[in-house]
Amino acid sequence: MTVPEYLLPDVGEGLTEAEIVTWKVKVGDQVAINDVVVEIETAKSLVELPSPYAGEVTAILVAEGETVPVGTPIIAIGAAAPAGGASGPSGSGAMDIDMSNPAASGGGEGESLVGRMKADRGPQRRARRPLVEAAGERTARADVHDVFNQNVTDQHSKVAQLVSTVLGDAEEQSLAAGGPTAPPTAPAPVAGETATAGVRTLAKPPVRKLAKDLGVDLRSLSPSGPGGTVSRADVEAAAGSVVTPAEPVEASTSAGPVQASGQRETREPIKGVRKMMAAAMTESAFTAPHVTEWVTIDATATLDFVARLKERREFKGVKVSPLLVFARAVTLAMRRTPMINSTWDEAAGEVVVKHYVNLGIAAATPRGLVVPNVKDAHALDLVDLARELEALTATAREGRTQPADMAGGTFTITNVGVFGVDAGTPIINPGESAILCMGAIKSKPWVVGDQVVPRQVTTLALSFDHRHIDGATGSQFLADVADIVADPATALLF
Repeated sequence: MTVPEYLLPDVGEGLTEAEIVTWKVKVGDQVAINDVVVEIETAKSLVELPSPYAGEVTAILVAEGETVPVGTPIIAIGAAAPAGGASGPSGSGAMDIDMSNPAASGGGEGESLVGRMKADRGPQRRARRPLVEAAGERTARADVHDVFNQNVTDQHSKVAQLVSTVLGDAEEQSLAAGGPTAPPTAPAPVAGETATAGVRTLAKPPVRKLAKDLGVDLRSLSPSGPGGTVSRADVEAAAGSVVTPAEPVEASTSAGPVQASGQRETREPIKGVRKMMAAAMTESAFTAPHVTEWVTIDATATLDFVARLKERREFKGVKVSPLLVFARAVTLAMRRTPMINSTWDEAAGEVVVKHYVNLGIAAATPRGLVVPNVKDAHALDLVDLARELEALTATAREGRTQPADMAGGTFTITNVGVFGVDAGTPIINPGESAILCMGAIKSKPWVVGDQVVPRQVTTLALSFDHRHIDGATGSQFLADVADIVADPATALLF
């Protein structure tokens, strides 16, 4: 049997592709079943994948930063070598893989995150072979892999790309470890030479992407990298984007914010969380007719209330902020206007009113906007709600919110006040009917009685779906939230 390859699994929520963010292992490392080997970014979050096999990492098949579809082989893990390097009794040294494991067999759906090896044979390995020889055998086995990867339309080109990646990554890792490198089996092509059938120019995936972006034909380059691979410098030189040494450039020039490389603009791929966010916001904005209403209130009493809560022993070690009061106000105000906590079901021709509140908190992260939600927030007391909000926001800032934590939201709060912004017109989160925007709380002149005094003032904005929430319902809900924020004691009335 061949060395098993771990196929990128569907980790849930109908995943179709994912980006390889960080490899936790390198070629030559020994791993056990369920050891974390890689961190990937899906359309919603960062996810750590455990190994379905035990043994030695023999190849990293996808480079960091690459986005690949579900079912793509990402790492090869062989069996650990027996003591003294002796092969098993059969003499073949091949490892017997239990093909009932979907991840081992290469099934495109439901790949298991835990692999199994048959218990009737101990872990064994073949003796190492030169990389190029092993790569040639892998290409020859393409037809065998086709049996297990029915959803791959061009298996041969895929295997050729994997061969290029394996050679490039293994060469680079061998150099870093100070070990010997595998000599190239063929001379590097000269400039202008066209690749013949069956011959593929060697280059790592990031280099191939750069060449594609710059419009450079890799086949026309003279490789200068190790093992006859095309390097980034080769591509940049061919595109004329390499900056030659010149006189130092002053910090301020009339050319504007031009980077040191001489590029006047940069491009970032739309992927992962940002790609999902863009699709969701576009769908919401052009499906649900949004109405936004505003109210400006004196939140001084809320800030005083938060200060008192921080002094209570129940909240020791728990983060308390105005967001906690706003969250409680939302769940209480929904008791009078339950239509705010509903969903428009176009297919069924129904409005679904939720009798529970999964309260979403929009969080800006380096990877884009995510909206995790506190499950059954309406049933939590104030201390537990504070703990849930703290845990939710901390996980979101780290970019590790799991898909399940973002599913099933019924209402969302977005806080632009943390950026010093007064308010905004938020877009409703898909699957919900309303969203509340919290503005910055600032000291402003406010009329109290017949006097103008400084007070802590904020503005709230509520966007709601006008297909089934009329102006009276939206206004009543917003007014109730404002009343509780202006005077937390009024919560006793709800």
